[in-house]
Amino acid sequence: MSIWQYLRSIAVSKKIAANLFVFRPSRDRDRVTLSSCTGWVKHMGRFFEGGTYEFTLDMQLSKGNIEVILLGAKKELLLKLDQQSPTAKIDLDAKNKCYLRWEFKDATGKCELRWKEVQL
Repeated sequence: MSIWQYLRSIAVSKKIAANLFVFRPSRDRDRVTLSSCTGWVKHMGRFFEGGTYEFTLDMQLSKGNIEVILLGAKKELLLKLDQQSPTAKIDLDAKNKCYLRWEFKDATGKCELRWKEVQL
C-alpha cells in the first residue's frame, strides 16, 4: 500500500481551540505540535495486520495534559495512554476498524504516538 492510499483512508474529525495546532498522522505514528490546545481529534487507525501491537506515547509538554484513547468498531474503550501510562500492548483484529482519539487539556508542547506489531 502506498502512503497516498493510506492517507486517503484516514477520516479525521476534530473540535479544537488552540493558538497553534499541527497534527500529522502517518502509517505507524501520529505527531502533534500545539500551543494552548484544548479539544479532541479522532481518526480511523487501520491496522492491516492482525496481531499484538505495542503503543508508545512520548510527550514533551510544558503545560497541560494529553490522553490518547483507542476505540473499537463499536466505540468501546480498548486502551488509554497518558502521562501515567505511556505504553500498552493490545491484540487487534485486522478485520475490525479502530479509532484513535486524542484529548487535549490546555496542552502546549510536542507529542508522538507510535505503534508497531510485536512478535510474542
